[in-house]
Amino acid sequence: MHAPPTLQTQRLILQPLSLADADAIQQRFPHWEVVRYLNDVVPWPYPDDGALSYLRDVALPAMARGEEWHWTLRLRTRPEEIIGSISLMDHVDNHRGFWLSPPWQGQGLMSEACTVVDAYWFETLGREVMRVPKAAPNAGSRRISERGAMRLVSSQEGSFVGGKFACDLWEITREQWLAHRARR
Repeated sequence: MHAPPTLQTQRLILQPLSLADADAIQQRFPHWEVVRYLNDVVPWPYPDDGALSYLRDVALPAMARGEEWHWTLRLRTRPEEIIGSISLMDHVDNHRGFWLSPPWQGQGLMSEACTVVDAYWFETLGREVMRVPKAAPNAGSRRISERGAMRLVSSQEGSFVGGKFACDLWEITREQWLAHRARR
């Protein structure tokens, strides 16, 4: 399986994840504002080699198997600097995940990234449905799902780095996504 292509938005470059990204991710990722609503499989406190281990042992092998697609997020004005990451996964009820370093949150950047990654999911990969689990208290992530025309389909307790919270499952079908895209 080939690496996913580089994708672009008005303000972002989404570059496929590589082992060379480990040091930059290690600097940006392990902050409470980033990890508190992530699944509790993320080790906390984050180990000094957490990014390297994750890339080498989890993400890059999954990409090679064609089961996951990972991109780093970089501003077009500063392409050398990683500010976050977005991923697609071929897992049951878990198809997209992301994180963004706090200085860049609340500016609509992740919505931009989701737009092109969702297009990749439906158009390039040909998937029929996207399901995204998230911690219910994560208001910013919920707003991204709402703006993307996803709908809440279920809620159950989940374990996150920050503790036990309701885990909401959001969904959009290919038909709903096409209709939403046509309206924009």
